[in-house]
Amino acid sequence: MVVLIIVIVIVVLLALGLWAAYNGLVKKRNRTQEAWSEIDVELKRRHDLIPNLVSTVQGYAAHEQGTFEAVTQARANAVTAGATGDPGQIAPAENALSGALRSLFAVAENYPQLRAVESFLQLQETLTATEDKIEFARRYYNTSARDYNIGLQTFPRNLIAGPFGFKAVAFFATDEDDRAVPQVNFSGSGPGAAGPAPSGPPLAGGPEGLPPAATAPEGLPPAG
Repeated sequence: MVVLIIVIVIVVLLALGLWAAYNGLVKKRNRTQEAWSEIDVELKRRHDLIPNLVSTVQGYAAHEQGTFEAVTQARANAVTAGATGDPGQIAPAENALSGALRSLFAVAENYPQLRAVESFLQLQETLTATEDKIEFARRYYNTSARDYNIGLQTFPRNLIAGPFGFKAVAFFATDEDDRAVPQVNFSGSGPGAAGPAPSGPPLAGGPEGLPPAATAPEGLPPAG
């Protein structure tokens, strides 16, 4: 009788442990999915801004067709990758799009007329704010993904991860140089300038990196 009671107690404790482990994985997976949804929203907003930005700059630099086509193609690739929902495919496509945008802003820097175009300045500010939100969301997602992946590998969660369909998720990695939107610098160009400088477009002198992640944007829950 005593042996039976001991066996029952052990079985109950094991069941409770597995139940707690399962619930823990569910919470970590839900947090990771929530974090990814934040990134997805901001990436879509970024994609929506780019056609207007290209159109605005194109009105002043129509002969820079190669740059505009590169940005348009990079955006299309990023949208296609975004449809997969796989961070491993989305991150490289978004990095390529960031590189194309840097080239676009380098071209814009050669046209001081754009500083009088309010729509261009507003688009640049909105895109910069969007990039900041993407970076905050990316950090939160990667922290959540790390915690979730570690949970899948630790005992006793690793015993139930496979049978219950829990799978590791990829990180959303970006290149260090792709985390900021270059700011167009018109210094040295007179207000009456009417066309591009004779030399090739200079490199955009944007800020290096993004603001420190000391304060998360409103609506983004802290990673736990």
